[in-house]
Amino acid sequence: MKVRHLLFSALLLLVSPPLLAASLADIIERVSPSVVGVGTSYPPRQPIGAERPNQLLGTGFAVGDGQYIVTNYHVLPELLDLENKQVLAVFSGRGDDAVVRPATLVAQDVLHDLALLRISSGPLPTLELSDATNVREGDPVAFTGFPIGAVLGLYPVTHRGMVSSITPVARTADAARDLSAAQMLRMRNPFNVLQLDAIAYPGNSGSPVYHPDTGRVLGVVNSVFVKESREAVLERPSGITYVIPVVWVRELLARASP
Repeated sequence: MKVRHLLFSALLLLVSPPLLAASLADIIERVSPSVVGVGTSYPPRQPIGAERPNQLLGTGFAVGDGQYIVTNYHVLPELLDLENKQVLAVFSGRGDDAVVRPATLVAQDVLHDLALLRISSGPLPTLELSDATNVREGDPVAFTGFPIGAVLGLYPVTHRGMVSSITPVARTADAARDLSAAQMLRMRNPFNVLQLDAIAYPGNSGSPVYHPDTGRVLGVVNSVFVKESREAVLERPSGITYVIPVVWVRELLARASP
């Protein structure tokens, strides 16, 4: 009887971990409230002619105290219509319940194409950052964002895939005249990025890439500046998704902390 009890207990230990592990659906439900749209907004009832009152330019996610928002630097507009009181904005919530939150730029990292915004209208649920020191090729990942903007309303979309490669960001140009200033900067300051086998679209820029079992952030989707250096020679884009590792997010947050 005692032997049977020990065997039953051992079987429970073998079976329980998968049963207790959160499913991807559970993780997405936990992650989605932290994922926001990033763009611009005008004050309500502001006479702005043909301009759209709200414009979604990319994705971001809440970290820290819930009032910091991480996104790509290239997502931010080059200029704001200050004369008509246009502001940076974060769009939180879902569908018709979406809320516009004015935001300010508090830190930027142009080299790694990251920006840190701050909202003042109350904290959002936050995502936990991974230390990301043990990311390996073949690891499963998921990312959540707004691949087609707000065409259908503010509804986050999740893709999943794996880390297909860890590779330097810059490529060597065939001739010096082919190098842009941005490429030269990255060649002088090389760093690795993650390549995924899942396709991201322009609206996904700034999306959190996370482990599907834990929801911990491994990096930030970038669909623009890496392709400028790695895919400029391709007639057609490869569909590879590039990810800025979370270590640079940690550095940006540390720089912004008082």
